[in-house]
Amino acid sequence: MQTDFRLFGPLHLAILAATPASALLLARSVRRGRLPAQRVSRTLGLLLAGNELIWYAWRLRTEGWRFPEGLPLQLCDLALWMTVLSALRRSAWSYELAYFAGLGGSTMALITPALWAPTFSYPTIYFFVAHGGVVATVLFLAIAGLARPRPGCWWRAFLLLNGYTTLVGLFNVAFGTNYMFLCRKPPTPSLLDYMGPWPVYIVVGEVFAVAVFALLYLPFAKRAR
Repeated sequence: MQTDFRLFGPLHLAILAATPASALLLARSVRRGRLPAQRVSRTLGLLLAGNELIWYAWRLRTEGWRFPEGLPLQLCDLALWMTVLSALRRSAWSYELAYFAGLGGSTMALITPALWAPTFSYPTIYFFVAHGGVVATVLFLAIAGLARPRPGCWWRAFLLLNGYTTLVGLFNVAFGTNYMFLCRKPPTPSLLDYMGPWPVYIVVGEVFAVAVFALLYLPFAKRAR
């Protein structure tokens, strides 16, 4: 099965615009007292979790149990569940991981989606709901003032995410998988195409991640000081 999704076509651009816009509108409604903050936060968390569990059930029904493939070990999987935890519990450490992994990873996934199914099919719709939902929820929590990265959190998140990447890399070596695209690039166009061959793109990606994390922390750096 192949995708007919047009990269940076009208639909793609609309999705990219609607994702932050929805977060801004929800946050404005909360800050102006039109919507209850806790209810909106929990609703977003439950919607993300429900969407993901339905996806697991769909894959189990259509593909059966497949090991070691098909496990939720991608960076965006971690970002999603950290976002769910942040929306439901608002814990500081989970939000920091969700903030940097979600805005750094899920945003890239939205910009260069690794799709394999037709545009108006469930897998493609799920992909944008999941990744767009992560970005929108993380932004909403920050703009609405419900969660904020703590001082110096960007480097802690970077170290924790590298620890997670190391564990996933060991899993890849043991079982011959390619989670987080640590062994080879995705078949669809992505930012990794501009970072050189394997394993150079991993090193370049690390440097890129440091820069992105530092930039994402900038809006909160002055307040932290």
